[in-house]
Amino acid sequence: MKNGDNSSSSLDSRFNQTLKNVQELLKGRSIPGKILLTRRTDPPEDPGLRDPSPSSGRSFSENDAGTSDRVDMSREAEAWSSSKINNNATANKFKPTYSNTEPMSKDVQKFPMGSRATDSARVLKFTKELSATTVILERLRELAWSGVPPYMRPDVWRLVLGYAPSNSDRREGVLRRKRLEYLDCVAQFYDIPDTERSDDEINMLRQISVDCPRTAPDITFFLQHQVQKSLERILYTLAIRHPASGYVQGINDLATPFLVVFLSEYLEGDIDNWSMYDLSPDKISDIEADCYWCLSKLLDGMQDHYTFAQPGIQRLVFKLKELVRRIDEPVSRHMEEQGLEFLQFAFRWFNCLLIREIPFHLVTRLWDTYLAEGDALPDFLVYIYTSFLLTWSDKLQKLDFQEMVMFLQHLPTHNWTDQELEMVLSRAYMWHSGGQPTL
Repeated sequence: MKNGDNSSSSLDSRFNQTLKNVQELLKGRSIPGKILLTRRTDPPEDPGLRDPSPSSGRSFSENDAGTSDRVDMSREAEAWSSSKINNNATANKFKPTYSNTEPMSKDVQKFPMGSRATDSARVLKFTKELSATTVILERLRELAWSGVPPYMRPDVWRLVLGYAPSNSDRREGVLRRKRLEYLDCVAQFYDIPDTERSDDEINMLRQISVDCPRTAPDITFFLQHQVQKSLERILYTLAIRHPASGYVQGINDLATPFLVVFLSEYLEGDIDNWSMYDLSPDKISDIEADCYWCLSKLLDGMQDHYTFAQPGIQRLVFKLKELVRRIDEPVSRHMEEQGLEFLQFAFRWFNCLLIREIPFHLVTRLWDTYLAEGDALPDFLVYIYTSFLLTWSDKLQKLDFQEMVMFLQHLPTHNWTDQELEMVLSRAYMWHSGGQPTL
């Protein structure tokens, strides 16, 4: 017990020191998602930090509907992880061991693959869950973790976020009321002259209007003026209704998956061929309302990520650094020796939930898993982003400080498909389920 207390105290001390070191990097509430280009000048921290005992992370009930749908963990992912751990004496302590007579636990052996989202058997299971008079949310989340069929995604996301009630008899009435409430908020806060706004509100609206044209600039659809005005209304209304955080740069990115998913109920084909002008004002209003409420629900689960100085994100960046050290000590040591702080690249990852780092067509699949995690999402992000970073472990160890900064700012993911994303999620799930200690 005493060793555990010492370990906890040491971790707290390291976190407090890290927090102190980065405070000067965080000025004000609005922080652009850019990598900082300043080399760290202080010496690397003492690598002798005592590791806590391994403990199993999350688990799923064998009775949950989606558990049987998790396919056997890919041998490639397991081999990748084993090779990394075998080359790391420190992380070897945390490698799970299994008896020859006892099979690996189902939680570790099974693992979701989003490429199966449209399999007929899975579609039938989604249909069964969604058609129930009262949707059992745990079953729906378990299914959604592995990927949601695109045409079902709007309904599933509204349900798993708690925006739409699980009882089908109440659903239509609640959605109608919430959409009208959003309209009232827009009329009260957005559709007013600047003379009725405070100076802070004027400045906030100005910042939002500057950021909206910069949102997803590689996607032609988001360059449409009407799309940018919808984003502006959503973000400004959200900021006014959430005064603790207001508007922070990066939240504009978080609105984009919701906008695309809820638009997909009305627009077909490739997103590059979509036009908001094909929709009636009433439909646009409903879409905006759904985006507003779902984004609000998402942010409710990570409130301190976007309050002053964004302490929640700082805490997760620290945990990311610790987990990378435990899983891949060589790359962790190299980054330390080069003076690269995790805050310099990972802050944007947590601030924008990786939207700027992967092709946009993969974002909604990734968000199926995000939203299925529910309240556990912030901690699971650490495992996803560890897996994401260590995709390039060998490459990073060959780069110096400046090369690492440039590489991490422009990661080679533009040709990624579902397969690469599923590999990232597979490792994260494996480590979190028993391959590494909970942070």
